Amino acid sequence: MTKKERHALILSAITENEISTQEELTEYLNKFGAEVSQATVSRDINELNLIKAEGNVKKFKYFKPEVKSGEASQKLIDLLKQVTVSIESANNLIVLKTLAGNAGTAGMVVDQMNFKSVIGTISGDDTLLIITKTNSDAEIIKKSLSIL
Repeated sequence: MTKKERHALILSAITENEISTQEELTEYLNKFGAEVSQATVSRDINELNLIKAEGNVKKFKYFKPEVKSGEASQKLIDLLKQVTVSIESANNLIVLKTLAGNAGTAGMVVDQMNFKSVIGTISGDDTLLIITKTNSDAEIIKKSLSIL
């Protein structure tokens, strides 16, 4: 099985099942013929930028953040990475600190990413406030922005 096929199988697995550990994912992949080690699965998780989110049945599950890079151009996403100084969250709010004068641009990029759980953004000179629907949405968006 090629790496591309394995990655597709991983994405399918986490979409259809609540998989909360690397061991569970390794077992799933081996069951479907991938024959991988936990170390390979760990690398795949990093390459696919998977994060853990709240599950419906299990406490946590692997999740692929909903960043739609086709909506926000790669140049804009790269710019966001370059101007971001820090990202903190409190309840359903995310505060993204930028280099001076860049919060408006950061807000535009976040808006273009079309996160379903973002209610809105407000920017100042070097601070972007991102308002999400729930506290767990804020954690997911924060992690998603951190791995860009």
